[in-house]
Amino acid sequence: MTEITNPGEKKMALVSGRAHPELAEQIAAELGNEVLPSSAYTFANGETYVRFEESVRGKDAFVIQSHPAPINDAMMEQLIMIDSLKRASARSITVVSPFYPYARQDKKHKGREPISARLMSDLYKTAGADRLMSVDLHTAQIQGFFDGPVDHLMAIPLLADHIKSRVDDVNNVTVVSPDTGRVRVAEQWAELLGGAPLAFVHKTRDVNVPNQAVSKTVVGDVEGRVCVLIDDMIDTGGTIAGAVKVLKDRGAKDVIIAATHAVFSSPAAERLGSCGASEVVVTNTLPLREDQMFDNLTVLSIAPLIARAIKEVFDEGSVTSLFNGRSN
Repeated sequence: MTEITNPGEKKMALVSGRAHPELAEQIAAELGNEVLPSSAYTFANGETYVRFEESVRGKDAFVIQSHPAPINDAMMEQLIMIDSLKRASARSITVVSPFYPYARQDKKHKGREPISARLMSDLYKTAGADRLMSVDLHTAQIQGFFDGPVDHLMAIPLLADHIKSRVDDVNNVTVVSPDTGRVRVAEQWAELLGGAPLAFVHKTRDVNVPNQAVSKTVVGDVEGRVCVLIDDMIDTGGTIAGAVKVLKDRGAKDVIIAATHAVFSSPAAERLGSCGASEVVVTNTLPLREDQMFDNLTVLSIAPLIARAIKEVFDEGSVTSLFNGRSN
């Protein structure tokens, strides 16, 4: 097996769950490394078993796991991998969760509700994780839930570079936030797109009904402009498709959707494919099945970014330097 070592003779171990092995292989290839061989299977009653086929004693382990549906299976498998590494005397354990599980449940909307995003961090820590790495968290406050270092990676530069290569005139671009809560993220987008103006969609949501929001109107200048409609994740696609209609009704010349996490629960593919956007750009933080694909979908690889971050952590460098000192 090929191993990465540094002058201090530290050794790296890349381990992967079964949710998105293609991403783990891409990350390993970027690092010139290999994913540690493992045996993993599920018992008839749903129990998960994981065993690594090589020693991890004294190594810095990076536990790569995406969290598509069924999310609870992927989460449990990752916790078991962490526990296995801890009991096998790994030197350090870094959780690499490109799509942070339960990220939308980061605060209480009503009494007697859980804060499940905090619970996930507690579970990671209890299992034995020393560090957490994720991409474009639903809200920045989730960084404070984990009792240890958190590397919050940003896919926005990757997505913005792709958008710039697609539009003829970047001066005719308006960045559109799907709601007022993501205006700060929209400002980062605007900066990367040469100081583009901002707009936001006003929508209403019933906290008693999941996956349902109604786009009402848009605040900002969008008439005759190319609108880049941004979000951190797209689940069923209803909200974002509704926002496209509002922008088109207000005279937008074109709409490009850009989001980091393609959850794409049914019927997202049908909605996004027919919503009127010229392109939907996402990253591969989550695996996509054939039935989740559609003609105007573009998937960018997040592997180079995660690989660079892992290298910085392993070499005790600066992850923030990857984003020119910016942090979310």
